[in-house]
Amino acid sequence: MKLALPSSAALLLKGFRSPYFFTITALILFMTILYNEDYRAYLRSSWTTKKGEKLAFAVGEADSSCDVFSGRWVWDDHHPLYEEAECPFLSSPNVCQLHGRTDTDYQHWRWQPQACSLPSFNASLMLDTLRGKRMMFVGDSLTLGQFYSMVCLVQKFIPSNNAKSITMEMNRSLKVFTAKDYNARIEFYWAPFLLESNADNPKIHRVKQSDRVVRKDSINMHGDHWKGADIMVFSTYIWWRTGLKFKILQGTFDDENNDIAEVATEEAYRMAMKGMLRWVNKNMDPNKTRVFFTSMSPVHESAIEWGGDEKGNCYNQTVMIDDANYWGSDCKKNVMAVIEEEFRKSRYPITLLNITQMSSYRKDAHTSIHKKQWDPLTPEQLANPVSYADCVHWCLPGLQDTWNELLFAKLFYP
Repeated sequence: MKLALPSSAALLLKGFRSPYFFTITALILFMTILYNEDYRAYLRSSWTTKKGEKLAFAVGEADSSCDVFSGRWVWDDHHPLYEEAECPFLSSPNVCQLHGRTDTDYQHWRWQPQACSLPSFNASLMLDTLRGKRMMFVGDSLTLGQFYSMVCLVQKFIPSNNAKSITMEMNRSLKVFTAKDYNARIEFYWAPFLLESNADNPKIHRVKQSDRVVRKDSINMHGDHWKGADIMVFSTYIWWRTGLKFKILQGTFDDENNDIAEVATEEAYRMAMKGMLRWVNKNMDPNKTRVFFTSMSPVHESAIEWGGDEKGNCYNQTVMIDDANYWGSDCKKNVMAVIEEEFRKSRYPITLLNITQMSSYRKDAHTSIHKKQWDPLTPEQLANPVSYADCVHWCLPGLQDTWNELLFAKLFYP
Protein backbone atom coordinates (compact mmCIF):
# COMPACT_ATOMS: atom_id res chain seq x y z
CA MET A 1 0.00 0.00 0.00
CA LYS A 2 1.35 3.35 -0.98
CA LEU A 3 1.32 6.04 1.67
CA ALA A 4 0.00 9.45 0.63
CA LEU A 5 2.67 12.11 0.92
CA PRO A 6 1.91 15.24 2.93
CA SER A 7 1.07 18.15 0.67
CA SER A 8 4.38 19.94 1.45
CA ALA A 9 6.41 16.83 0.63
CA ALA A 10 4.43 16.29 -2.57
CA LEU A 11 5.18 19.81 -3.65
CA LEU A 12 8.86 19.32 -2.82
CA LEU A 13 8.98 16.09 -4.85
CA LYS A 14 7.25 17.84 -7.71
CA GLY A 15 9.86 20.63 -7.47
CA PHE A 16 12.69 18.11 -7.70
CA ARG A 17 11.19 16.79 -10.92
CA SER A 18 10.99 20.28 -12.43
CA PRO A 19 13.64 20.90 -15.12
CA TYR A 20 14.27 24.35 -13.60
CA PHE A 21 14.78 23.23 -10.00
CA PHE A 22 18.47 22.40 -10.16
CA THR A 23 19.25 25.45 -12.29
CA ILE A 24 17.57 27.80 -9.80
CA THR A 25 19.17 26.03 -6.82
CA ALA A 26 22.62 26.22 -8.39
CA LEU A 27 22.15 29.92 -9.15
CA ILE A 28 21.11 30.70 -5.57
CA LEU A 29 24.06 28.73 -4.20
CA PHE A 30 26.45 30.48 -6.57
CA MET A 31 25.19 33.96 -5.61
CA THR A 32 25.45 33.12 -1.90
CA ILE A 33 29.04 31.96 -2.26
CA LEU A 34 29.91 34.95 -4.44
CA TYR A 35 28.48 37.45 -1.96
CA ASN A 36 30.22 35.85 1.00
CA GLU A 37 33.54 35.73 -0.85
CA ASP A 38 33.26 39.39 -1.83
CA TYR A 39 32.34 40.38 1.72
CA ARG A 40 35.28 38.49 3.23
CA ALA A 41 37.52 39.97 0.57
CA TYR A 42 36.36 43.46 1.45
CA LEU A 43 37.09 42.93 5.13
CA ARG A 44 40.62 41.81 4.25
CA SER A 45 40.92 44.75 1.82
CA SER A 46 42.36 42.15 -0.54
CA TRP A 47 40.75 41.03 -3.76
CA THR A 48 41.27 38.65 -6.67
CA THR A 49 40.01 38.97 -10.22
CA LYS A 50 37.99 36.44 -12.21
CA LYS A 51 39.19 32.83 -12.28
CA GLY A 52 41.35 33.47 -9.21
CA GLU A 53 43.83 35.64 -11.08
CA LYS A 54 45.80 38.01 -8.91
CA LEU A 55 45.35 41.75 -8.99
CA ALA A 56 47.52 43.88 -11.21
CA PHE A 57 51.09 44.46 -9.91
CA ALA A 58 50.86 41.68 -7.29
CA VAL A 59 54.11 39.73 -6.82
CA GLY A 60 53.01 37.56 -3.91
CA GLU A 61 50.23 36.83 -1.45
CA ALA A 62 49.66 38.13 2.06
CA ASP A 63 48.64 35.92 4.96
CA SER A 64 44.85 35.97 4.67
CA SER A 65 44.51 35.61 8.46
CA CYS A 66 46.46 38.82 9.15
CA ASP A 67 44.87 42.25 9.31
CA VAL A 68 47.78 44.62 8.64
CA PHE A 69 45.73 47.55 9.93
CA SER A 70 45.41 46.07 13.42
CA GLY A 71 48.57 46.29 15.48
CA ARG A 72 50.78 48.55 17.55
CA TRP A 73 53.62 51.06 17.18
CA VAL A 74 57.11 49.79 18.02
CA TRP A 75 60.39 51.68 18.23
CA ASP A 76 62.70 51.09 15.27
CA ASP A 77 66.19 52.54 14.91
CA HIS A 78 65.99 51.90 11.15
CA HIS A 79 63.23 54.49 10.82
CA PRO A 80 62.83 57.03 9.36
CA LEU A 81 63.40 55.68 5.84
CA TYR A 82 64.80 59.07 4.72
CA GLU A 83 65.80 62.37 6.31
CA GLU A 84 63.92 65.63 5.82
CA ALA A 85 67.05 67.26 4.37
CA GLU A 86 67.42 64.41 1.84
CA CYS A 87 64.14 65.23 0.11
CA PRO A 88 64.33 68.58 -1.71
CA PHE A 89 60.71 68.34 -2.84
CA LEU A 90 59.16 68.70 0.62
CA SER A 91 57.36 71.91 1.55
CA SER A 92 55.22 73.31 4.36
CA PRO A 93 53.24 72.09 6.26
CA ASN A 94 55.29 68.87 6.24
CA VAL A 95 58.83 70.23 6.81
CA CYS A 96 58.70 70.51 10.59
CA GLN A 97 62.43 70.48 11.40
CA LEU A 98 63.07 73.31 8.97
CA HIS A 99 60.51 75.31 10.94
CA GLY A 100 61.94 74.68 14.37
CA ARG A 101 60.91 71.23 15.56
CA THR A 102 63.86 69.77 17.46
CA ASP A 103 62.54 66.44 18.81
CA THR A 104 62.72 63.46 16.45
CA ASP A 105 61.24 60.53 18.38
CA TYR A 106 58.05 60.74 16.28
CA GLN A 107 60.11 59.62 13.26
CA HIS A 108 61.33 56.35 14.77
CA TRP A 109 58.09 54.43 15.20
CA ARG A 110 57.22 51.48 12.95
CA TRP A 111 53.78 49.90 12.58
CA GLN A 112 53.72 46.26 13.67
CA PRO A 113 50.60 44.24 12.74
CA GLN A 114 49.48 41.79 15.41
CA ALA A 115 49.76 38.56 13.45
CA CYS A 116 52.38 39.26 10.78
CA SER A 117 54.95 41.80 9.61
CA LEU A 118 54.77 44.36 6.84
CA PRO A 119 57.12 43.81 3.90
CA SER A 120 59.94 46.35 3.85
CA PHE A 121 59.37 49.25 1.49
CA ASN A 122 61.43 48.54 -1.64
CA ALA A 123 61.96 51.73 -3.64
CA SER A 124 63.62 49.88 -6.52
CA LEU A 125 60.61 47.58 -6.89
CA MET A 126 58.26 50.56 -6.80
CA LEU A 127 60.22 52.46 -9.44
CA ASP A 128 60.54 49.40 -11.69
CA THR A 129 56.80 48.81 -11.37
CA LEU A 130 56.07 52.43 -12.29
CA ARG A 131 58.28 52.28 -15.38
CA GLY A 132 56.22 53.83 -18.17
CA LYS A 133 53.25 54.25 -15.81
CA ARG A 134 51.39 56.82 -13.70
CA MET A 135 50.51 56.71 -10.01
CA MET A 136 48.05 59.44 -9.06
CA PHE A 137 46.96 60.71 -5.62
CA VAL A 138 43.64 62.58 -5.64
CA GLY A 139 42.29 64.61 -2.74
CA ASP A 140 43.20 67.48 -0.41
CA SER A 141 46.32 68.72 1.42
CA LEU A 142 46.45 65.53 3.51
CA THR A 143 46.55 63.54 0.29
CA LEU A 144 49.27 65.91 -0.87
CA GLY A 145 51.28 64.88 2.19
CA GLN A 146 50.90 61.23 1.21
CA PHE A 147 52.05 62.15 -2.31
CA TYR A 148 55.16 63.93 -0.98
CA SER A 149 55.88 60.94 1.26
CA MET A 150 55.85 58.58 -1.72
CA VAL A 151 58.08 60.94 -3.69
CA CYS A 152 60.57 61.10 -0.81
CA LEU A 153 60.57 57.34 -0.37
CA VAL A 154 61.60 56.70 -3.99
CA GLN A 155 63.58 59.78 -5.02
CA LYS A 156 66.67 59.05 -2.88
CA PHE A 157 67.26 55.98 -5.06
CA ILE A 158 67.50 58.16 -8.17
CA PRO A 159 71.05 59.50 -7.76
CA SER A 160 71.07 62.21 -10.43
CA ASN A 161 69.11 65.37 -9.66
CA ASN A 162 68.76 65.88 -13.40
CA ALA A 163 66.79 62.63 -13.61
CA LYS A 164 63.96 63.74 -11.30
CA SER A 165 61.75 66.79 -11.04
CA ILE A 166 58.39 68.12 -9.86
CA THR A 167 56.36 70.31 -12.19
CA MET A 168 53.03 72.11 -11.81
CA GLU A 169 50.33 71.75 -14.45
CA MET A 170 46.73 72.85 -15.02
CA ASN A 171 46.96 76.07 -13.02
CA ARG A 172 48.72 74.19 -10.20
CA SER A 173 45.86 71.69 -9.73
CA LEU A 174 48.25 68.95 -10.81
CA LYS A 175 51.71 68.31 -9.38
CA VAL A 176 53.84 65.79 -11.25
CA PHE A 177 56.99 64.08 -10.00
CA THR A 178 58.88 62.56 -12.91
CA ALA A 179 61.56 59.89 -12.67
CA LYS A 180 62.99 60.42 -16.13
CA ASP A 181 65.13 57.29 -16.41
CA TYR A 182 62.05 55.20 -15.63
CA ASN A 183 59.56 57.29 -17.62
CA ALA A 184 57.54 57.11 -14.40
CA ARG A 185 55.15 59.73 -13.01
CA ILE A 186 53.81 60.14 -9.47
CA GLU A 187 51.08 62.76 -9.51
CA PHE A 188 48.87 64.70 -7.16
CA TYR A 189 45.55 66.22 -8.24
CA TRP A 190 43.77 68.76 -6.03
CA ALA A 191 40.09 67.81 -5.56
CA PRO A 192 39.21 68.06 -1.85
CA PHE A 193 35.67 66.72 -2.35
CA LEU A 194 36.44 64.63 -5.47
CA LEU A 195 33.34 66.31 -6.91
CA GLU A 196 33.40 69.85 -8.34
CA SER A 197 33.20 72.41 -5.52
CA ASN A 198 33.79 76.04 -4.64
CA ALA A 199 37.10 74.98 -3.04
CA ASP A 200 38.73 73.68 -6.21
CA ASN A 201 41.26 76.48 -6.60
CA PRO A 202 44.53 74.86 -5.43
CA LYS A 203 45.91 78.18 -4.16
CA ILE A 204 42.85 80.13 -2.99
CA HIS A 205 40.45 77.73 -1.33
CA ARG A 206 39.74 79.10 2.12
CA VAL A 207 36.00 78.62 2.24
CA LYS A 208 34.10 78.92 5.51
CA GLN A 209 32.52 75.66 6.63
CA SER A 210 29.04 77.13 6.29
CA ASP A 211 29.74 78.24 2.70
CA ARG A 212 31.12 75.01 1.23
CA VAL A 213 29.23 73.77 -1.82
CA VAL A 214 29.67 70.70 -4.02
CA ARG A 215 27.95 70.13 -7.36
CA LYS A 216 25.81 67.06 -7.79
CA ASP A 217 26.92 64.40 -10.29
CA SER A 218 30.07 66.33 -11.21
CA ILE A 219 32.76 63.66 -10.89
CA ASN A 220 33.77 64.02 -14.55
CA MET A 221 34.71 67.66 -13.98
CA HIS A 222 37.88 66.36 -12.33
CA GLY A 223 37.75 62.76 -13.52
CA ASP A 224 38.55 63.66 -17.11
CA HIS A 225 42.04 64.57 -15.85
CA TRP A 226 42.54 61.23 -14.09
CA LYS A 227 42.11 59.06 -17.17
CA GLY A 228 45.11 56.98 -18.10
CA ALA A 229 46.46 56.57 -14.56
CA ASP A 230 47.58 53.04 -13.70
CA ILE A 231 47.39 53.31 -9.90
CA MET A 232 44.88 55.65 -8.24
CA VAL A 233 44.91 56.65 -4.57
CA PHE A 234 41.79 58.57 -3.53
CA SER A 235 41.08 60.28 -0.23
CA THR A 236 38.49 62.77 1.01
CA TYR A 237 37.16 63.51 4.48
CA ILE A 238 38.49 66.55 6.34
CA TRP A 239 36.64 69.07 4.14
CA TRP A 240 33.34 67.34 4.87
CA ARG A 241 33.71 67.99 8.62
CA THR A 242 31.49 71.03 8.95
CA GLY A 243 29.14 69.89 11.71
CA LEU A 244 26.38 71.36 9.55
CA LYS A 245 24.11 70.21 6.77
CA PHE A 246 25.95 70.17 3.47
CA LYS A 247 25.10 72.36 0.48
CA ILE A 248 24.56 70.50 -2.82
CA LEU A 249 24.36 72.49 -6.06
CA GLN A 250 21.78 71.04 -8.45
CA GLY A 251 22.80 72.99 -11.56
CA THR A 252 26.17 74.58 -12.35
CA PHE A 253 28.24 77.28 -10.68
CA ASP A 254 27.69 79.44 -13.79
CA ASP A 255 23.91 79.51 -13.38
CA GLU A 256 22.52 82.94 -12.60
CA ASN A 257 20.30 81.55 -9.85
CA ASN A 258 21.88 78.65 -8.03
CA ASP A 259 19.58 75.83 -6.95
CA ILE A 260 21.10 74.59 -3.68
CA ALA A 261 19.74 71.84 -1.44
CA GLU A 262 20.98 71.10 2.08
CA VAL A 263 21.44 67.46 3.08
CA ALA A 264 23.02 65.50 5.94
CA THR A 265 26.80 65.14 5.67
CA GLU A 266 26.57 61.34 5.35
CA GLU A 267 24.16 61.72 2.42
CA ALA A 268 26.46 64.21 0.69
CA TYR A 269 29.51 62.01 1.35
CA ARG A 270 27.67 58.97 -0.03
CA MET A 271 26.98 60.94 -3.20
CA ALA A 272 30.72 61.56 -3.59
CA MET A 273 31.53 57.87 -3.02
CA LYS A 274 28.93 56.78 -5.57
CA GLY A 275 30.32 59.26 -8.08
CA MET A 276 33.88 58.08 -7.55
CA LEU A 277 32.90 54.42 -7.93
CA ARG A 278 30.92 55.13 -11.11
CA TRP A 279 33.99 56.82 -12.56
CA VAL A 280 36.26 53.93 -11.51
CA ASN A 281 33.93 51.27 -12.92
CA LYS A 282 33.75 53.11 -16.24
CA ASN A 283 37.39 54.13 -16.65
CA MET A 284 39.64 51.63 -14.84
CA ASP A 285 40.49 48.12 -16.06
CA PRO A 286 40.81 45.77 -13.05
CA ASN A 287 43.17 43.51 -15.01
CA LYS A 288 45.68 46.30 -15.59
CA THR A 289 45.12 48.96 -12.90
CA ARG A 290 44.65 49.34 -9.15
CA VAL A 291 42.54 51.69 -7.05
CA PHE A 292 43.12 52.51 -3.38
CA PHE A 293 41.19 54.67 -0.93
CA THR A 294 42.89 56.12 2.16
CA SER A 295 40.43 56.33 5.05
CA MET A 296 39.91 59.39 7.23
CA SER A 297 42.94 61.04 8.78
CA PRO A 298 42.29 61.94 12.44
CA VAL A 299 42.90 65.32 14.03
CA HIS A 300 43.96 65.93 17.63
CA GLU A 301 42.34 69.23 18.53
CA SER A 302 40.91 68.34 21.94
CA ALA A 303 43.42 67.06 24.51
CA ILE A 304 40.69 66.32 27.02
CA GLU A 305 39.68 63.33 24.85
CA TRP A 306 42.94 61.53 25.70
CA GLY A 307 43.08 62.73 29.31
CA GLY A 308 45.00 65.95 28.69
CA ASP A 309 44.36 69.59 29.52
CA GLU A 310 40.87 70.73 28.56
CA LYS A 311 42.37 73.71 26.72
CA GLY A 312 45.10 71.69 25.02
CA ASN A 313 45.53 70.07 21.62
CA CYS A 314 48.47 68.57 19.71
CA TYR A 315 50.77 71.45 20.62
CA ASN A 316 53.91 70.28 22.43
CA GLN A 317 52.82 66.63 22.29
CA THR A 318 55.84 64.35 21.92
CA VAL A 319 54.43 60.97 22.96
CA MET A 320 51.60 58.99 21.41
CA ILE A 321 48.32 57.90 22.96
CA ASP A 322 48.77 54.52 24.67
CA ASP A 323 45.09 53.58 24.94
CA ALA A 324 44.56 50.83 22.33
CA ASN A 325 40.82 51.60 22.28
CA TYR A 326 41.19 55.35 21.70
CA TRP A 327 38.95 56.78 19.00
CA GLY A 328 38.61 60.55 18.67
CA SER A 329 35.27 62.27 18.22
CA ASP A 330 36.44 63.78 14.92
CA CYS A 331 36.44 60.38 13.17
CA LYS A 332 32.79 59.71 12.40
CA LYS A 333 31.99 56.02 12.31
CA ASN A 334 28.83 56.70 10.31
CA VAL A 335 31.06 58.03 7.53
CA MET A 336 33.24 54.91 7.77
CA ALA A 337 30.03 52.90 7.40
CA VAL A 338 29.19 54.78 4.19
CA ILE A 339 32.60 53.86 2.75
CA GLU A 340 32.13 50.19 3.65
CA GLU A 341 28.58 50.01 2.28
CA GLU A 342 29.39 51.66 -1.04
CA PHE A 343 32.69 49.87 -1.66
CA ARG A 344 31.05 46.51 -1.09
CA LYS A 345 28.73 47.23 -4.03
CA SER A 346 31.53 48.11 -6.43
CA ARG A 347 32.21 45.85 -9.40
CA TYR A 348 35.79 47.14 -9.45
CA PRO A 349 37.94 45.91 -6.54
CA ILE A 350 38.79 48.91 -4.35
CA THR A 351 41.53 48.40 -1.75
CA LEU A 352 40.82 50.34 1.44
CA LEU A 353 43.87 51.64 3.30
CA ASN A 354 42.36 51.78 6.76
CA ILE A 355 44.82 54.15 8.42
CA THR A 356 42.36 55.77 10.84
CA GLN A 357 42.86 53.73 14.02
CA MET A 358 46.66 53.54 13.78
CA SER A 359 46.86 57.29 13.11
CA SER A 360 44.53 58.09 15.99
CA TYR A 361 47.29 57.19 18.46
CA ARG A 362 49.76 59.65 16.91
CA LYS A 363 49.07 62.99 18.55
CA ASP A 364 52.86 63.41 18.60
CA ALA A 365 53.27 63.40 14.81
CA HIS A 366 51.38 66.55 13.77
CA THR A 367 52.87 69.69 12.25
CA SER A 368 51.71 71.73 15.26
CA ILE A 369 53.37 75.19 15.13
CA HIS A 370 56.29 74.02 12.97
CA LYS A 371 55.17 75.30 9.57
CA LYS A 372 55.19 78.38 7.38
CA GLN A 373 52.58 80.83 8.63
CA TRP A 374 50.81 82.36 5.65
CA ASP A 375 49.43 85.22 7.74
CA PRO A 376 51.41 87.16 10.39
CA LEU A 377 50.72 85.88 13.87
CA THR A 378 49.07 88.27 16.29
CA PRO A 379 50.57 88.98 19.74
CA GLU A 380 47.69 87.03 21.26
CA GLN A 381 48.51 84.00 19.12
CA LEU A 382 52.21 84.19 19.90
CA ALA A 383 51.35 84.23 23.59
CA ASN A 384 49.19 81.10 23.18
CA PRO A 385 50.68 78.61 20.66
CA VAL A 386 47.76 76.24 21.18
CA SER A 387 45.61 78.75 19.30
CA TYR A 388 47.46 78.32 16.02
CA ALA A 389 48.83 74.77 16.25
CA ASP A 390 48.08 72.71 13.13
CA CYS A 391 46.65 69.45 14.42
CA VAL A 392 45.47 68.28 10.99
CA HIS A 393 48.65 67.87 8.94
CA TRP A 394 51.62 65.60 9.65
CA CYS A 395 55.40 66.04 9.73
CA LEU A 396 57.56 64.24 7.17
CA PRO A 397 59.34 61.99 7.54
CA GLY A 398 56.73 60.53 9.84
CA LEU A 399 53.32 58.94 10.02
CA GLN A 400 52.35 59.25 6.37
CA ASP A 401 55.36 57.16 5.36
CA THR A 402 53.63 54.30 7.16
CA TRP A 403 50.51 54.92 5.07
CA ASN A 404 52.67 54.34 2.01
CA GLU A 405 54.33 51.28 3.53
CA LEU A 406 50.80 49.88 3.79
CA LEU A 407 50.08 50.98 0.22
CA PHE A 408 53.25 49.16 -0.87
CA ALA A 409 52.17 46.01 1.01
CA LYS A 410 48.68 46.01 -0.50
CA LEU A 411 49.92 46.81 -3.99
CA PHE A 412 52.44 43.98 -4.20
CA TYR A 413 51.11 41.50 -1.62
CA PRO A 414 47.30 41.86 -1.69
